[in-house]
Amino acid sequence: MWGGRFAAGPASIMREINASIPFDKRLWKQDIAGSKAHVAMLARQGIVSQADADAISAGLDTIAAEYEANGVPVNLDLEDIHMVTESRLAELIGPVAGRLHTARSRNDQVATDFRLWVRDAIDEVEAGLVGLQRALVARAQDHADAVMPGFTHLQSAQPVTLGHHLMAYYEMVRRDRSRFADARARLNECPLGAAALAGTGFPTDRHMTAAALGFAKPTDNSLDSVSDRDFALDYLMAATQASLHLSRLAEEFIIWASQPFGFVKLPDAYSTGSSIMPQKRNPDAAELVRGHAGRIMGCMTALCVTMKGLPLAYSKDMQDDKPPVFEAHDLLALSIAAMTGMVETVTFRTDRMRGLAESGFATATDLADWLVREGGIPFREAHHITGRAVAAAEEAGVSLDKLPPEKLRAIDDRIDDRVYAVLTVDASVASRKSHGGTAPDQVRARIAQAMEELG
Repeated sequence: MWGGRFAAGPASIMREINASIPFDKRLWKQDIAGSKAHVAMLARQGIVSQADADAISAGLDTIAAEYEANGVPVNLDLEDIHMVTESRLAELIGPVAGRLHTARSRNDQVATDFRLWVRDAIDEVEAGLVGLQRALVARAQDHADAVMPGFTHLQSAQPVTLGHHLMAYYEMVRRDRSRFADARARLNECPLGAAALAGTGFPTDRHMTAAALGFAKPTDNSLDSVSDRDFALDYLMAATQASLHLSRLAEEFIIWASQPFGFVKLPDAYSTGSSIMPQKRNPDAAELVRGHAGRIMGCMTALCVTMKGLPLAYSKDMQDDKPPVFEAHDLLALSIAAMTGMVETVTFRTDRMRGLAESGFATATDLADWLVREGGIPFREAHHITGRAVAAAEEAGVSLDKLPPEKLRAIDDRIDDRVYAVLTVDASVASRKSHGGTAPDQVRARIAQAMEELG
């Protein structure tokens, strides 16, 4: 491959460190697609003959069939997927294979292949996230009016509905999808034809190859074309954010499945047992999703550190751009599938949720709001009065709605029996009718919108 420049081959350690074929073989479909688009353009521009282009294209089809059937052979001497494919092409069609690399470099070739791969990866993630959203919406619809405690600081705060809680994750995933969509739009420019770094003297048509590969346009600066990995970082940053949301949902399932909470029973398919404790039912799938988030974040950090000090244009460091993206994608796809399965099949113990919502003075804010609304009391004063009522209920061992009227009036004589209408958890959630609130009517309205959004 090195031609006449070097008198001796590389040392064995150089052979090991320099080869990327063990991991970049995943780019074979994109590499062959890019090569076919490139040679078709060369023929149309008269840079190679149509007969040679046809032979090259047919050879590439044969290689694609071989890779599909048997996988990509790993030959460290040939370094990467580009040279492995070109070498096989030469075996099949002879010296004419050498015309394929006219007017391009491995620099623009790999940049094109990698963009194509990341674009495909985004499309896979998009499909997975839509599936997760559908699962969340379906379960939210089932539980639009099921009362549960809402938490701040993991302390019971105000009652909400389970449907509302699940739809919060729908919103997170909606933002994740928008980040991936933005990343896809930005990456959809084609580097092919930028060559090594300066463009080419051949009369190429970069618009033709860009269109053939489904890109919106060719990139506009040859130096940036071969040295840019923003598209990979965009993917990793979107993947990191998505994994954080998946991890938060996994964490809630882990907490909810614990005996002190008892809010959910995770399905057998996503649980494991203990090697020593027969009674154990471990939320291992959720815990692994939580763990994967850290690894995905690490992948993002790894590529940031790789790219942070590189001068223009291409540097060999950039060969290490692909492993973190590949790893993050595999982990994210697995995490999305696992969480979708859990959401679809988990058993929600709504009786347990309701019981805890009723026992934690979660309607205290409703009492304070009633004092403001009905008694004309400033909220800060109402807050103080309510705090005394909570202390009295706690001392009596009852919920606020079970505190006798005389005890409430002893705290403040402006409280009357009408207050009991707002102190139940059902009344509390029903009153939260502001846009985006937890009232069942609001939750159902948002679910209807979500179903329209999902199509």
